[in-house]
Amino acid sequence: MIHPIARCLFLAAALATPVSLTAQDIARLRTDLQSQLTDILAATQVPGATFGVALPDGSSFAVAAGRADTAAGQAMPADGRMLTGSTGKTFFAALAMQLVGEGRLELDAPIARYLGDEPWYDSLPNAPDVTVRMLMNHTSGIVRYELNPAFLEDITADPYREWTIRDRVRYVFPLEPPFAAGQGWTYSDTNYIILAAIMQGVVGDDIYGAIRRRVLEPLELQNTVPSDRPEVPGLVQGYAGVENPFGGFDATIEDGRLGLNPQFEFAGGGYASTAEDLARWVKFIHEGEAFDPGLLDEARDGVPARLGPGARYGLGVIMLELPAGTAWGHSGFMPGYRTEMYYFPEHRFAVALEINSTARGSLTRSLGGILNELAETVVAALD
Repeated sequence: MIHPIARCLFLAAALATPVSLTAQDIARLRTDLQSQLTDILAATQVPGATFGVALPDGSSFAVAAGRADTAAGQAMPADGRMLTGSTGKTFFAALAMQLVGEGRLELDAPIARYLGDEPWYDSLPNAPDVTVRMLMNHTSGIVRYELNPAFLEDITADPYREWTIRDRVRYVFPLEPPFAAGQGWTYSDTNYIILAAIMQGVVGDDIYGAIRRRVLEPLELQNTVPSDRPEVPGLVQGYAGVENPFGGFDATIEDGRLGLNPQFEFAGGGYASTAEDLARWVKFIHEGEAFDPGLLDEARDGVPARLGPGARYGLGVIMLELPAGTAWGHSGFMPGYRTEMYYFPEHRFAVALEINSTARGSLTRSLGGILNELAETVVAALD
């Protein structure tokens, strides 16, 4: 839901920060970014890329370069939809923050309050001491299930399996936690799987439906859909490389069907989207339109995270200092697809970059570095 207070704050900020870009300025920026993305992509082995921009005045657009499908020779469309990997955590985090704002979820409550009756709860490492906040900022000490060798072996053997909450979390049951709850940091999709289990108990079983009603529809994110089945509508071809540990396939789609069921990812990501929708979404988050804006400082109260120099992780948000400026957002990976999306509060714009390859050696520089270079072009246009 969009809070009236958030809209007022957004309008006040817009009045306090006049935007000087004319239609001609925006057209020139679009042309410059198109040329820049094409040149950057040509220096890599990545087939295709899309780059979305959401400007301070709320307008948005996307550019694309390269191929959506190399075998078919299909050009990458600017509205090409890709699996977004862990950037999808931000949708589940937004739902959690809405429930916090409504008094239905408590960040510092032990997860036993919500999950103590689950038959698998007692098997979770650190279970008695983990809070909702620790799940959201990855300080629970509960490690990743999706990179566990046993999980990779099982998903390779049965790629179209339907996964339950317990199916996923059981891979971490026998593992010794790397630290006591709240005493360290390690990135883990398992945290968000458990968070989703909690929220299902609060809002009912249809958590994707709750996000659609509360977030996607009110904010008109029409090109963002759940990746909860092998047939994801409108998905462009991805290339995972033959060393892909999730099954050894390169091209991710054959006859309209992914080479595995992305439903395994669930709240660890769980969405497919376009670069333009993602740029709009991360701007909505940090301008107070995704949940009660009074909770934004709480969401951005981060802990040190091993995600780059000076990086911090809040409640579903990565916070970085890039050459283009302070950046708040998230990154994501799924076999065949990589994503970066960030909001730049000093300039009140957001960008998102998607590529359709995770093949080893295809990207000759960091995706974050490419996003920063493109973001600097946007900054120059706004200055």
